Amino acid sequence: MKSYYLNRICLALILMCSFSCTSDLDFNQANDLKLTPVIVGNFSHFDIPAPAFIAPDGSEYDLAFDDEEFDVFRDKYFKSYLQRADFYFEINNTINRAFKFTIVLSDSNNNPLTTIKFDIPAYSGSANTITRTEIFQNARLDLLKRATKMGFLIEKAPGPALNQNSPGSLVLRSSATVYLTI
Repeated sequence: MKSYYLNRICLALILMCSFSCTSDLDFNQANDLKLTPVIVGNFSHFDIPAPAFIAPDGSEYDLAFDDEEFDVFRDKYFKSYLQRADFYFEINNTINRAFKFTIVLSDSNNNPLTTIKFDIPAYSGSANTITRTEIFQNARLDLLKRATKMGFLIEKAPGPALNQNSPGSLVLRSSATVYLTI
């Protein structure tokens, strides 16, 4: 009796497998696959106290950071996949002095490709944070892809004199968001 039911179950399974539905698989769909990752990362940061603008002899001076390597586009695949880049900047000034802040992106021959400028008001006792997003796409993105160096210039605007005891600082935080299509 057991073998009778076992034979019936096996026969039913064989019949179900022989009449199952199938369809052609289209492996060419893999050619249409498009990945669009978005990557966010820290970009630049500094925290400069007010006395950093004072020379040892007591005179004031502007600050210029040497060109830093900015060779994020040396990888040809990354460069070709890049569709857009957003640079986000947040500058907080707690010094009783206004500043002009300039970022210059240059090519390998030190030719400036693009410049980003900020006017930073003097601290007056309340929150003094400047935020801005610079978007690089199309022709501006092409310039960014040629950049290999990044330089910073911080110039003091006219205002009250600074000394070794001047309070406050100038803080920059920035990040980059890049959009790729692979």
